[in-house]
Formats: sequence, structure tokens, C-alpha cells
Amino acid sequence: MHTITPRTIANQVQELSLCFPCVMLTGARQVGKSTLLRSLMPQGMNYINLDDYRAVTEAKQDPIGFLENHGTPLCIDEIQYAPELLRAIKLKVDERPEDMGLYWLTGSQRFHMMKGVTESLAGRVGILDLSTYSQYEAMGIGTGVAPFSPDVVAMRSRVETAPVCTLPTLYRRIWLGGYPALLGRKHMTPDTYFPSYLQTYLERDVAALSQVGNLSAFHMLMQSAAARTGQQIVYSDIARDAGISVNTARQWISILETCGIVHLLQPYHVNTTKRLAKSPKLYFMDTGLACWLGGWNSPDVLQNGAMAGAMLETWVYGQLVRGFQNAGKSLRLSYYRTGSGAEIDFLIEQNGCIYPLEVKRSSSPTLSDLRAAWDIPSGLAELKPGIVLCTSPEFFSLGRGCYAFPISAL
Repeated sequence: MHTITPRTIANQVQELSLCFPCVMLTGARQVGKSTLLRSLMPQGMNYINLDDYRAVTEAKQDPIGFLENHGTPLCIDEIQYAPELLRAIKLKVDERPEDMGLYWLTGSQRFHMMKGVTESLAGRVGILDLSTYSQYEAMGIGTGVAPFSPDVVAMRSRVETAPVCTLPTLYRRIWLGGYPALLGRKHMTPDTYFPSYLQTYLERDVAALSQVGNLSAFHMLMQSAAARTGQQIVYSDIARDAGISVNTARQWISILETCGIVHLLQPYHVNTTKRLAKSPKLYFMDTGLACWLGGWNSPDVLQNGAMAGAMLETWVYGQLVRGFQNAGKSLRLSYYRTGSGAEIDFLIEQNGCIYPLEVKRSSSPTLSDLRAAWDIPSGLAELKPGIVLCTSPEFFSLGRGCYAFPISAL
């Protein structure tokens, strides 16, 4: 029997099902949404997949009849193919205002679907985002993992319970990424998995829902973006690589963002005379996909190559985001960069405080790695001592209230 990998977000699905008539699970294609919900379905819940042509035709032609035929509770997979159902679901849940967990929904992308969800089901739906496996999930120990906290006691406790990880092991995790099908099949390799994944993604999501005519150019844009993960986005450079206009590059990056393939991290800003960066930084949410698009054909080549630092930073970003997503919590994250080039990779804003986080591909970081943090204009917030996320297996003090934290414990 196939073993279902425990997903950290599972508790949130069940909790929201007690609080809302509908639960929506979004995320990129093949991150495990269907597998997760089917493993959590309570007894008596029906399941329907709108990837099936007959089912989607029925749902589009007679939404109310479709819902009545399948009853409640009902799990509807890939609801973006029949957005007509959203209005019908609203009518159904309004008939039973006291009943929770009537409908579980999934969607592989957000183009028009999320607008329909927010308009039709406002106040009636709890929404969660699912990404590919976190490193704890990939190790099979994802149950009950809390998001990263910059609190000293929490950091020390996290390191004490985290499995030890060598640098080659860490880069193998980065190189493979976290797609469940890739990690869950013994003989599957990135070169086997990603061409099929990309073809499905381009043909089903991008071409069908975004009217992108030139899929070859879109693929080149993805390759160009992968080569720039962890960097400030310069649309003219990406447009040149893909042979498209700057406006088209902006539109296509937006497609990647709404599909959950990339995130754009906005720069920190506060009312100040200091000139700060204005462009967002681009991060691939799955480093395995980014490595494959970038042509890095082994973990060793990646670890010793020019993108080693950028991929490490990208991986750190993804682990931070996953931790908060899986706990159903919001994350206020930005980056800091001045006009003169002083930079801190991440700023977490939490409870009126700002916590600087710097990523270093080093096992022996020093206090000077955080020197750009001393002058961060914090406005009304309290600027806390910084944290260096590094490749050391140990958690230790750097002085001045700053600490080094092992990336492998994220």
C-alpha cells in the first residue's frame, strides 16, 4: 500500500473545515493538493475531479444540478475548470448557515478562479496555499513542525531537535527540490520528471488560461528567470533573453507568480530620506525546478558553481514561506537594500519588531556579516539584533545579541 507523506498543513485543513462551510486549497500543479485532501476526507465525503471532461461539462451546464447530484460533504478537485460552480456553492451553503465543512475545493492556479472565490464565497471560505515538500516533509517528519521563529529560545529548541545535515546533503535537497512525485519514486530523476511537468504546466495552465501564444518563448523566459533567482528582477534582461517585449516579460512573470511557480519579494520601505531599493527580488518556490531550468545537472556541480549562493538563498526563502503557509499564518517578509548596495537578505516584521536575517554560505559566520543591519531605518518598529542563517550545524552567539542559525534546521 502506498504510504502518504505527512503534510504539515493537514491540521490547518481540518481546523478550517470546522470554522468555514468551504475550504480552498491552492497551489502549483502537482504539489500534492489532491493527495492531501483525499487522505483527510471524512467518512461519507464524495470526491469529484474536474480534470474529467464529462464532470466539467456537467458542472458548467448545470451547476446547481451538479451539486445536488453529488451531495455534501463534497471535495471538488481543480475547480478552476468550472468557475460557474462557485456561485452555486454560495447558494447551497447559504441554505445551511450552521453547517461547516460542506465543500473542500482545490485549484492549480489562481487566474480567474481566485477572483470568483473572493467575490462569491467571501466570509464562507478558508483559504490555504500548499507548496512542494518542505525539508521536514521530504524527510517524512512534517507533522507538527512550527514555522521558524527568531526568538532565541525557539531557535535553540529547533536546532536541538533537527536532524544533522552535511553541506552535500543540503545541496542535494536544494537540487532535487520538493515535488512529491519526484521524491516519491525511487528511479525518478529531475531529467525524467521536469520535462513532462513543464509540458503539462505550459499546455494546461498557461496556454489554456493565459492566451500565451509562444510557448517556446515562455519556456525561455522561465530559464532566464531561473538563472536570476534570488536577485532583483530586471525585466529588460529577461525580455532580451526570451526575445520578447518588456511588457510581455512583466505579464509572463505575473503568470508564473499567480501559478505559484515564483514569488516576488518586495523591498523594505519606511518613510526616510535614505534611498532604498524599489525593485522586488524574484524567487522560485521550488529549487529543484529552478536547478533543472538552469541546467545544473548534479548537486556537486550546483554546490561548487556560480549559483550556489543564490540557490541557497532561494531555498531558505522557500523554507521560511512554507513554514508560515503550513501553519496558516501570515508572514510579513521583505528585503533591505540601499542605493549604495548595503543589503540584508530578509526582514521579518512581527509584533512591532523587525528581525534582520542574512543568508551566508559559510560554516563560520561573523558579526560583520550583519553590518548592513545596523543602519536599517525602523520607523515606529523596534529593530532587533540580526540572525545569520548559515551552513554550520551549530547554533551560537555572534555577539551584540546576534546569532548564527543552521540552515539545515529551517
